[in-house]
Amino acid sequence: MSITNLTHLLAPRTIAVIGASDQPGSLGATVMHNLVDGRFGGPVMPVAAGRRAVAGILAYPNIASLPVAPDLAVICTAGSDAPALIEQLGQRGCRAAIMMEAPGDRTTFMAASKSCGLRVLGPDSLGLMVPSARLNASLGHVPVLPGQIAFVSQSGAMFSTILDWANTRGIGFSHFISLGGGEDVDFGDILDYLANDEAARAILLYVEDIPNRRDFVPAARAAARNKPLLLIKANRAGNNRPIGAFLSETLAAPDEVFDAVARRAGALRVDHMDELFAAVETLARNRHMKGERLGIVCNGADLALMAADEMALIGAGEPARLINLETAAQPDRYGTALTELVETSNLDATLVIHAPTALSNGGACARAVAAAHQRVGGALLTCWLGGESSMTARSLFAEAGLPNYETIGDAIRGFRHLVDFHRNQEMLLETPPSDILELHSARRSARAIIDRALDRADGFLTDPETRELLSFYGVATVESVLAATPEDAAQAATRMGFPVALTYSSPDVPRKWDVGGVALNLENAEAVRTAAEAIFHRVASTSPELRFDGFGVQKMALRPHARQLMIGIACDPLFGPVLVFGEGGRAVEVIRDHALALPPLNRPLARRLIAQTRVSWRLEAQGGRPAADLDAIADALVRVSAMLTDNPEIIACDINPLFADDRGVLAVDARIRTAPPDQSDLRSFSILPYPAELEEPATLRDGSAVVLRPVRPEDEQAHADLVNRMNETDLRYRFFGTPQRFGHHQLARLTQIDYDREMAFIASRPVPGQGWETLGVVRTVADPDNRKAELAILVRSDLKGTGLGSTLMTKIIRHHQTRKTHEIGAQILSDNTAMLALARKCGFILTSSEDPEVTECLLVLGD
Repeated sequence: MSITNLTHLLAPRTIAVIGASDQPGSLGATVMHNLVDGRFGGPVMPVAAGRRAVAGILAYPNIASLPVAPDLAVICTAGSDAPALIEQLGQRGCRAAIMMEAPGDRTTFMAASKSCGLRVLGPDSLGLMVPSARLNASLGHVPVLPGQIAFVSQSGAMFSTILDWANTRGIGFSHFISLGGGEDVDFGDILDYLANDEAARAILLYVEDIPNRRDFVPAARAAARNKPLLLIKANRAGNNRPIGAFLSETLAAPDEVFDAVARRAGALRVDHMDELFAAVETLARNRHMKGERLGIVCNGADLALMAADEMALIGAGEPARLINLETAAQPDRYGTALTELVETSNLDATLVIHAPTALSNGGACARAVAAAHQRVGGALLTCWLGGESSMTARSLFAEAGLPNYETIGDAIRGFRHLVDFHRNQEMLLETPPSDILELHSARRSARAIIDRALDRADGFLTDPETRELLSFYGVATVESVLAATPEDAAQAATRMGFPVALTYSSPDVPRKWDVGGVALNLENAEAVRTAAEAIFHRVASTSPELRFDGFGVQKMALRPHARQLMIGIACDPLFGPVLVFGEGGRAVEVIRDHALALPPLNRPLARRLIAQTRVSWRLEAQGGRPAADLDAIADALVRVSAMLTDNPEIIACDINPLFADDRGVLAVDARIRTAPPDQSDLRSFSILPYPAELEEPATLRDGSAVVLRPVRPEDEQAHADLVNRMNETDLRYRFFGTPQRFGHHQLARLTQIDYDREMAFIASRPVPGQGWETLGVVRTVADPDNRKAELAILVRSDLKGTGLGSTLMTKIIRHHQTRKTHEIGAQILSDNTAMLALARKCGFILTSSEDPEVTECLLVLGD
């Protein structure tokens, strides 16, 4: 991914139109017309052989004859000419192009683009519009209205449709971009650019497919931290579930994986265009809602009931408090009710509903609501029902910047957008408990099992190996023995104690029930012997191709209150490993009650995954059946996630059934398959797990030992303690001011980082009886091109002079040398003499900046 030269594409100063024309309906004529009509402020240079002028503007016969190098070239000629044109543009000094036709040879075309560093939007792009730059380099049939929304479409048809649709509704945009084929400039590049463009207050994407998710996921997560990111993913029907050898593979449909990606990225996915623009309006005006409790003010009890029904139907939070003002409600009562809810109730948002009536002036009531909101604030949604009688109120709310809806259903869907967005944003700021993640011994013990499986052609773990691996990670399993013959099975059952279960063990059988390979509640040795012989002959006669490893003999798990669940691992061809959770048992594929999540997981993320399923309702207490232990289920998900991140060679896993009751969880049956690691998307994590390989010991000048390691989310409290032990001068040096007490969100942002783009190494040491303390931290944030990383460092005030600062600086510099970062920069207050001396010692070049109080420091690592 790269934002190199994207300024030339999205904010050009000069433009050349290759293949400019005056022929009506041609690409060259349309682009020229739009550029001229848009009153672009810089030179527009038509390139048209044999023409003196195009659209009244002096034309040039070829690229070489252009008087200045264009920032942007719009290529309107036949695609077969593309490679030669790109090469000529690069030689002329052009750094960005829009390719509207498909090139004949995409490989040659892209090679020419990369060789000269020229960024290409397209091919098959309809161009782009940036109203603030008076730029309309597109095939749009109408100009875009100015606004604060950036819209990026992969579909040319949707580009034109939404342009027309938005114009009729008065919706404006900061950027309107047709991505086209995305051969060079893709969603990740555009997201990185728009994330830091203040003109775009929200980003909307229309996605058909994502050819390269390595750019998309980190860019989407970075953008969603800065502003609302909303998207539509087309082709739901075309994303049929794959047929896999594992249940998890079959359940992990591409579209459901994309849902999981959007949630984990902090984005909001919607289903259609009306909903997309309604959602962005709602989020733009009520983005910082903190929970899911909705208060309702209305002039009729039936209106509140309708709202509550809609909330239950679509799972949009919970109605927390109702104020019914009755039919004749007057304006002052609306204002008083809204004020009361905001000031005295523990609510996260309020919905005010008004039905037209001869006894209540809707316009006056709207003015009272707007005035009350201006006084007390809070997240507010309004719904003035009716037709013409409600137009005045809706106009008033629009002027006041308040989202308003024509129906109760629309209003509740708006609230659901707030709820979903809040949930997805919280996913970026979770703090896992450290006790779940301390699994170093499991990692070491698991290695031998994984290596043995990799030595086999099919990569399967045997049944005993599968159970042993799960037990290493703290997932309890049913006692099981593998027996070679019916007699061996009978003897094993006798030693184990009755009753027992018997299964046909084969790596080729995804569901033992399907081949008649299961017998339950066997009470004696003869029953085991007879069942084993029957199972063997049954499977051999119906499925002779299946391999036979033996008979699995398990002690019957007698847990009458248990619910049957499943946990699985699958690998999506685009987004890599995913976790699957849901209803278990024999009818998994029929019931299809499951949800997906991206690893790695912590307990809050695991609880969110559980809550997405219908089976979560059955985990509650029912009659004499006690509630299942949700913490134990969540821990099992976290432990399976840890097993996967520690052992990325695992490509598929089914734990089914997983018994869950008030006593915890128990894995009754499981299968795991491995494959050697590779560099494909299929095997790469969309969200990088904790890089444990970067941990190392270090010794300070006083001989004390510390551990240098990447920061982890569970370091939040230790990070807070570090800041609290700093003196005011050192805090001013680090934060260019004395910060107030850090809250959870600020600390979470410092401790839960995207290891793909950021790095924060901490120095840590154990405190007897208190866990670990953080002594210092060095942090860098790299640009998407990995060209430059910005550095900051903080060492506890009482540890200066111990060499800790030098140790941390050496660690981060070595890290960026390994990553092949070009340079590291830092801004240091000019009176911070100790830090300036450390920077010089580490090889930084110091220069003055425009601010006399700040010194610029730069360390060049290489090309």
